[in-house]
Amino acid sequence: MTRFARLDRLPPYVFATVNQIKMEARRAGEDIIDLGMGNPDIGTPQHIVDKLTEASQNPRNHRYSASMGITKLRVAISDWYKRRYDVDIDPESEAIVTIGVKEGMSHLILVTIRPGDVVFAPNPTYPIHPYSSIISGGDVRGIPAGPDQDFFENLIQATKQTWPRPKILVLSYPHNPTTEVVDLDFFQRVVDFAKENDIMVIHDFAYADLTFDGYEAPSFMQAKGAKDVGVEFFSMSKSYSMAGWRVGFCVGNRETIFALKRIKSYLDYGIFQPIQIASIIALNGPQECVAEIRDTYKSRRDALISGLSRAGWEIESPKGTMFVWAKIPDQYLSMGSVEFSKFLIREAQVAVSPGLGFGEYGDDYVRFALIENNMRINQAVRGIRKVL
Repeated sequence: MTRFARLDRLPPYVFATVNQIKMEARRAGEDIIDLGMGNPDIGTPQHIVDKLTEASQNPRNHRYSASMGITKLRVAISDWYKRRYDVDIDPESEAIVTIGVKEGMSHLILVTIRPGDVVFAPNPTYPIHPYSSIISGGDVRGIPAGPDQDFFENLIQATKQTWPRPKILVLSYPHNPTTEVVDLDFFQRVVDFAKENDIMVIHDFAYADLTFDGYEAPSFMQAKGAKDVGVEFFSMSKSYSMAGWRVGFCVGNRETIFALKRIKSYLDYGIFQPIQIASIIALNGPQECVAEIRDTYKSRRDALISGLSRAGWEIESPKGTMFVWAKIPDQYLSMGSVEFSKFLIREAQVAVSPGLGFGEYGDDYVRFALIENNMRINQAVRGIRKVL
């Protein structure tokens, strides 16, 4: 029988168990409020959709595109970084368009590591951060992260205790799922640490714009010397609610961008060109839509946090992302996150993501995704209140 070597390295998919129970409940006619997968429900701003429609009418835009992205989009990316973060990015050598962050990060790690190379990633974290290395044959060491952890101290200790030395450090702030945020001083420490230990840094900046309460997320590229040690990925999925369009980009270190460009030239022809043209309009056009999207998530966050507080479940209000990272109430803590998530589906008709799915250090938590409107979130709170 055929063996699939890469699949053999992957652990069981934790979320599948909870998803199965959710689907069974829905087939039985139950109204399950799904706050599990972080799949944005807000529509893409109309002016971006209009540009996609217009560009699709031109037959020339239906030909193969460029795997590194069309020039005008890379220029728009560079201009966006300059406006937002006062960072200079050369569109020819320091920027590349990717088919979402997952594709770009996976191919970058594939071209970088050899079997047995060590990669550091937070634990818990978004699954592609460790799994892209596992699929590529690397050995992943999880660095404990979260509300009760000193991530940087854990990073230092892990480096001292690891041989061979780690080749890559994957980071993501604002962080999914823990919602943790950092300041620019943190990134400067990371740059200095990476130089001292000869580690490449990959920063996933997917939630750059989803920040609240006066907090503004810094770019890793703002740290002095960041281009010497790493790259940063950004996604159009959250800021512009373009999740299904699959548009991301990577900026930073020239050698790293060149390596990603080269491997992509063997593997894909880039993104459908009308999507790239519409992405230019998104980056260069009016940005009020980004603020509106952010305000929508803030309103949902406030509704969930305040509602659960009234029900007796106290959770710290996150300053970033489109999630709420909630420690399991004491009376249910011994269940673990998977069984507690099943319990919420059965008894409260609410689906969440078990923290274990993001790593073993997340097992005391569940993640709420703010992907339903306030009325549905209030309904979810009423269901949860019944079991607390």
